[in-house]
Amino acid sequence: MMNSSPKVLAVSKSSEHTMSKYNADSISLIKNYGVEGDAHAGKTVKHRYLLFKKKDAPNLRQVHLLHAELFDELRRQGFDLTPGLIGENITTEGVDLLNLPTNTILHLGTEAKIKITGLREPCKQLNGIQPGLLEAMISKKEDGSIIRKSGVMSVVIASGVVHKNDEIRVEYPPEPHHPLVCV
Repeated sequence: MMNSSPKVLAVSKSSEHTMSKYNADSISLIKNYGVEGDAHAGKTVKHRYLLFKKKDAPNLRQVHLLHAELFDELRRQGFDLTPGLIGENITTEGVDLLNLPTNTILHLGTEAKIKITGLREPCKQLNGIQPGLLEAMISKKEDGSIIRKSGVMSVVIASGVVHKNDEIRVEYPPEPHHPLVCV
């Protein structure tokens, strides 16, 4: 957990397969489907690259979350990002998303629940937003393992409306915990 109380900083969606999503006052999460009106919603994979490889695979990327603390880190490197710009549906504050175990449940607002399925793999489209952004989204730990900073993916397990400033409650899965891998 980070310093501030966990909350939703922004919500975003796009009905088209574009990198950036538009900020909204609220988004509706639909169980086993994703964000209502978003191009990546559906029971089976919707990501264009993954669709080409495994068109009937379950959609483990229904809702994309990104931690707002990354914006401050990237600003110090000369990047200027705002919520939704790199495709996230929910921008969080106060949750260490990248270090959550697989299958962590996030309670968003009063009804919605999502289950974290894995990491988002940074892609070359990031450089279309700002040159060098892809490289800035990847770093290495002292042991040489790669840190992918472009957020986490999840599936909706309980429907509900999510608003800016909604509280987030973290529910950890039973142990043993498994680290996130790219989905």
